[in-house]
Amino acid sequence: MEILNALVALSNFVLIPAIAYGSQLALGALGVTLIYGILRFSNFAHGDTMAFGAMITVLVTWWMQSHGIHLGPLPTALLALPFGILGCMALVLVTDRAVYRFYREQKAKPVILVIVSMGVMFIMNGLVRFIIGPNDQNFADGTRFLISARDFKKMTGLDEGLAIKTTQALTVVVAVICVALLFWFLNRTRTGKSMRAYSDNEDLALLSGINPERVVMYTWLIVAALATTAGVLYGLDKSFKPFVYFQLLLPIFASAIVGGLGSPLGAIAGGFVIAFSEVTVTYAWKKVLGYLAPEGMSPDGLVQLLSTDYKFAVSFVILLIVLLFKPTGLFKGKAV
Repeated sequence: MEILNALVALSNFVLIPAIAYGSQLALGALGVTLIYGILRFSNFAHGDTMAFGAMITVLVTWWMQSHGIHLGPLPTALLALPFGILGCMALVLVTDRAVYRFYREQKAKPVILVIVSMGVMFIMNGLVRFIIGPNDQNFADGTRFLISARDFKKMTGLDEGLAIKTTQALTVVVAVICVALLFWFLNRTRTGKSMRAYSDNEDLALLSGINPERVVMYTWLIVAALATTAGVLYGLDKSFKPFVYFQLLLPIFASAIVGGLGSPLGAIAGGFVIAFSEVTVTYAWKKVLGYLAPEGMSPDGLVQLLSTDYKFAVSFVILLIVLLFKPTGLFKGKAV
C-alpha cells in the first residue's frame, strides 16, 4: 500500500503536471521551430504572440459568460478560442507586412530579424498589458476536477488522493489533436509539402514555382493558431498574466533547441524534456520518500533541490548544456 501511495503522490505532483506543462511547451515550441525552419530567424516575440491570442480569448470568454453562454462542464474558453486564433492571425499578418517583409526583401541577416523581433516583443507586451492590465486574470469555468482527491480516496481506500484537473486533461487532448492536424497538414497537403520544400532548400523551391509569400503567410497563420492554443491552455491551467508569457519564452526556446530547431518532432520531445526536468528538480520529495523509506527513516527536510522560484533556471542550464555539447538537438535540427 505504501508503494501505491508513493506512486499516487508522484503522479499527482510530478507526472500529471509535467505532462500538461510539457504539452503546453510543445505547442509553443512548435511555433518557434516553424518560424526558424521556414522563415529562418528566432522569433523573440513568440511569447507575447501567445499572450495576445490568449487575451482575445479571455475577453471573448468574459463576454460569453456575461451573456450566459457556456459549455457546461467544459471551459467556455473553448468556444472563444477560434476568435482568439483569428485575432492573433490578424496581428501576425499585419506585423509581417508592416515589419518583417521589409527586412525579408532586403535579405537581412537572421541576427537583424532577431533584433527586430525583440522590438516587436516589447510593443506586443505593452499592448496586451495596456488592454487587459498587468495582473492575474481568471477566466476558467466549468467543472474544476475530472477526478478529485476525495473521490479517489473513497474509491481506492488509499491515504493519498489523486486529483486530475479538467484543464490538465483538456490540455493533453487538445495538444494531441493540434499535433496530429499539423503533421497531417505538413505531410499530406500540397501547401504543407511546399512549406517543407521551402524549408529544406529555398532556391530549389523557388525554381519549382513555389510562391514564397504564400508559404510565409501560411506559416504565420499556423504559428498564430499554435501560439493562441498554447497560451489559452496555459492560462486555463494556471492563470492569465501577460508578463508570465514573456517569461515562458526561455523554456519554449529551450524546448525547441533541445529537440532540434527546425524539427517539429524535436519540438514536442524537447517540450516534455524541459517540463519533466523543471517539475522534477523543483518538487519537494519528502512525501514520496516518506512512503518509501523504512519506518523511522523518513526525511525531515523537504528534499527539494531547487525552489520553484528558480524553475526557469533549470531550462537555462539544460539549454546551455545542449548548446555546448549537441547544438543540433536530440533530433538533429539546424545548428544554433
